[in-house]
Amino acid sequence: MEQLIAYAPLLAKGALVTIALAIVSLALATALGALGAAGKIGGGRISNALVQIYTTIVRGVPDLVMILLIYFGGQRLVNVVMGAFGSGPLSVSPFLAGMLAIGFIYGAYLTETFRGAYMTIPRGQTEAAQALGLHSWTMVRKIIAPQLIRFALPGYSNVWQVLVKSTAVVSVIGLQDLVGLANDAGKTARQPFVFFTAVLLVYLLFTFLSQQVFNWLERRHALVGHHAR
Repeated sequence: MEQLIAYAPLLAKGALVTIALAIVSLALATALGALGAAGKIGGGRISNALVQIYTTIVRGVPDLVMILLIYFGGQRLVNVVMGAFGSGPLSVSPFLAGMLAIGFIYGAYLTETFRGAYMTIPRGQTEAAQALGLHSWTMVRKIIAPQLIRFALPGYSNVWQVLVKSTAVVSVIGLQDLVGLANDAGKTARQPFVFFTAVLLVYLLFTFLSQQVFNWLERRHALVGHHAR
C-alpha cells in the first residue's frame, strides 16, 4: 500500500490522460455518428451503402485490431504521403492513434443511436411545423433537437460507458495512460495485483460519476419534454 501511495501522483497523471482520451474520442464518435445517421436518414443510395459498410466493418473487427491497424498503418500512410512531398518521416502518437480508433469504432454505434432516436420522433410534429410555416432551423431547434437529445441520451450513455473501458486497450501501443502506468509501476514494485486493483477502482469511479451525470441529464430532458407537451 505504501508503494501505491508513492506512485499515486504518477497514476493520477495517467488517469487524466485516460479521461482526455475518452472525451476527445467521444467528440469524434459523436461527429461521425451524426454524419452516419444523416447519411442513413436523408442520404441517397450511395451514402446509405457507405454507412452500411462502415458499421459492418466496425462490428466485425475487434477494437484491439483496429487500434493496431490505425497506429501502424497510419504511420506508414503518413510517411508515404510525407515522402511524396520530400519530407522526412513522421510518427503518429499513441494518443492520436487511440483517439482515431476509438472515435471511429464508437461513431458506428452512435450512428444507430442517433438514427433510432430520430426515427422515434413522431412525423406528425414536423409535418405540423411545416404546415405552420416554421423556418427549417427553427423547427430543428425547437422541435427536433430537444426530442432527439431526449431519445438518444440512454443509448449515448451506454456508448460512453463502454468507450471509457475501451481506452484501456490503447496502452498496448505505448500510451502512458492509467493502465499503462499502472502496469509499469506494478512490475517495478512487484505488486501488479495491488496496482491493477487500484485501476479497477478508478474505472468504477469514472463510470459511476458518468452515470450520475447522464441520469441527471435524462431527468432534465424528460422534464423539458413533459413541459413542452
